[in-house]
Amino acid sequence: KVFMEALSPTMEEGRLVKWLKNEGDAVKSGDVLAEVETDKAVMELAARGDGVLRKRLLADGATAPVGQLVGVIAAADENIDALVAGGGAPAKTAAGATSAAPSAPPAAAVAPAVETAASAPAPTPAAPAPGAPPAAPAAPAAPAAPAAPAAPTAALASSEPPASGDRPRSSPLARRLATERGLDLGDVHGSGPGGRIIKRDIEAAGAQPATAPPAAAAPAAAAPAAAAPAAAGSPPPRERSAEGFRDVPLTQIRKTIAKRLSESIGPIPTFYLTADLDLGRTAEMRSAMAEMGDEFKASFNDIIMKAVATALSQHPEVNAHWLGDRIRYFDHVHLGMAVATDDGLIVPVIFDADRKRISEISREARELAKRARERKLKPAEYTGSTFSVSNLGMFGIEQFTAIINPPESAILAIGAVEDRAIVRDGEIVVRKRLRVTMSCDHRVVDGAVGAKFLQTLRRLLENPLMLVF
Repeated sequence: KVFMEALSPTMEEGRLVKWLKNEGDAVKSGDVLAEVETDKAVMELAARGDGVLRKRLLADGATAPVGQLVGVIAAADENIDALVAGGGAPAKTAAGATSAAPSAPPAAAVAPAVETAASAPAPTPAAPAPGAPPAAPAAPAAPAAPAAPAAPTAALASSEPPASGDRPRSSPLARRLATERGLDLGDVHGSGPGGRIIKRDIEAAGAQPATAPPAAAAPAAAAPAAAAPAAAGSPPPRERSAEGFRDVPLTQIRKTIAKRLSESIGPIPTFYLTADLDLGRTAEMRSAMAEMGDEFKASFNDIIMKAVATALSQHPEVNAHWLGDRIRYFDHVHLGMAVATDDGLIVPVIFDADRKRISEISREARELAKRARERKLKPAEYTGSTFSVSNLGMFGIEQFTAIINPPESAILAIGAVEDRAIVRDGEIVVRKRLRVTMSCDHRVVDGAVGAKFLQTLRRLLENPLMLVF
């Protein structure tokens, strides 16, 4: 039995993005059967036994709760009618249709998740246009013949053979971008490991003008203005619907965001503390670090995160979780870092941030943010934070309030570092300033406690040499 597995600690349901094996294909234990979108990332569903994939009980694009039967692996001549006939409630599809699937087994029957970084197949078909009838899902009862493999692609810039079925190897994000931009992955050169097609390859391909046939070359050259609306790398224009709107089904990550944040802003008694900090010395230290070489380059955000982690180690009463009947205070600082992706917000974690140097935090933050946007984070990389920060300064936002991520007791919102005129010693001077706002759960953090934490943060950022000793 192939179940929808819990591929992340908080996963309650998954969307089957694409089957990687056809009915009738031989499989071995550990083979990747399908690509599944969890509440945080796109993961891979592995086979738990040897045999033949006899039946796929969930259509591409359909969702199913954790523990539901989605497929059957058996011997080629084994009778599986009883399993297929025992189908339960239908699972919702992304288009609003349903596909038959058996009822969920006991929780003990769900095997642990196996997450790999192997490649996956061609992109998922786009959702139907608004107003159009929803596409019927693949009928699970009808046996499907194994699909004929596509012809090998000569454009793939790699000596390594492509993935199963001779499909170009590509990341989930690259496939989605290719679908949005109408690109054929077979025409894209992969620059990732083993020739894998990644995001930057799709962006580069989108920026290249399509090769026109010789007969059309002259008119195109004579009227360059006609091609002006098709900006390099921009998605194709969206047609207006007859209704004047379009409905887009929720992704798994967007469902999780809605659920988690509705648990926060309503039930949690939240208050806010704002501080205006002088980053003049921090800017000087940052410039000095950059002059020492690329190894020591760091952004303002990297230095701020180091200061936050150091302040938390001195104020464990803020580095805490509300657990309903008790408060848990942590001896270590695992700093969550909010990262915006195309599908929503995710918070990778820098573990033991208070014990790491600024350069270490900088390297780890860049790598985690990159992996988050490519949806390659492992569950262990986005769970376990004790306190979180959210930075919108790069968008020019001077000040904002962030929503606490329960069970954490606080979150720090970081605005833009900007030059502002202030009065110092009776004179008007221009200094680099930063506004931060801490959202506090009053059940754990009192006003004075939060104010003392911000005092320490101010002292560290206005005297940043304290961060390197």
